[in-house]
Amino acid sequence: MVKNPGWVDLQVNGHNGVDFNAPGLQVDEVLRAAEELQAAGTAIFLPTLVTNPMSLFRESSAAIMKAVEKYHLEKVIPGLHLEGPFLSGKAIGSHQPQYLQTFTPENVKALYEACGGFIRLMTVSAEAEGLAEGIQAARELGIKVSVGHHMAGYAQVRAAADAGAEFLTHLGNGCPNLMGRHENPLLAGLAEERLTTFIITDGHHLPPELIKVILKVKGAAKTIVTSDSCSACGFPPGKYKWCGMDAELEPCGRFYNVERQCLIAAVATMNQCMEFLASLNILTDDELVMVGRTNPLKALEGI
Repeated sequence: MVKNPGWVDLQVNGHNGVDFNAPGLQVDEVLRAAEELQAAGTAIFLPTLVTNPMSLFRESSAAIMKAVEKYHLEKVIPGLHLEGPFLSGKAIGSHQPQYLQTFTPENVKALYEACGGFIRLMTVSAEAEGLAEGIQAARELGIKVSVGHHMAGYAQVRAAADAGAEFLTHLGNGCPNLMGRHENPLLAGLAEERLTTFIITDGHHLPPELIKVILKVKGAAKTIVTSDSCSACGFPPGKYKWCGMDAELEPCGRFYNVERQCLIAAVATMNQCMEFLASLNILTDDELVMVGRTNPLKALEGI
């Protein structure tokens, strides 16, 4: 068991019945999620909004910001992570394709304003047209950029890093089950050494051997663990709805989209992800603290 120094999670969709993406999100629900996550060992986190209509981005961010102000959660919730709507339709996962947007400076600014200027991290597709201009617009607004949910090859991922992207969102996920054996986003992400890699180590998103390969290539210094946890975290196995789609939580903890047969999000806390990673005996205790706290804190610097 690894000692918990207060984990920092850059990707949290919800927790124990609280869905940051659900219509009607209440201020007190945000507080409850924050308190329960802190009790479970997550000291700091970014609520994550997925691909939604603009009205829902506006509603969810307003509720989260009101909770931060009312309950003085500035040190716990320093901002939002937007995973979408600038993703590739080729690697949509469980996101809703009808709400995808083109990655233009105008759309970035409109989304930033809709979210009250509270966006700190944004996941975009490295395949996006106008990638460099979109990344520049985000950076000028103080938003750090991660790439993911794409089928980008190495040249496109390298171009994203050239333009100022700093991270790879949940490498090994957010992509089709079948891809080209050489030209694919997994290998492209591993090959671009400037990008720090987010990985989900809940025991379902990535097999242990792939976690080992990613850590061997990137090293602990360029790896960040995220939970990708959602509102089903803490719930019993059963059938649920996620963004209007049928979902199932298996007894083993695998949460997936029934129609698309892909994983949706995780039902593990950051502490559980770190415990699973520790059980693989790949990293030292100091390296575990690096990927679960030091590196994500560094990612939040300057925003």
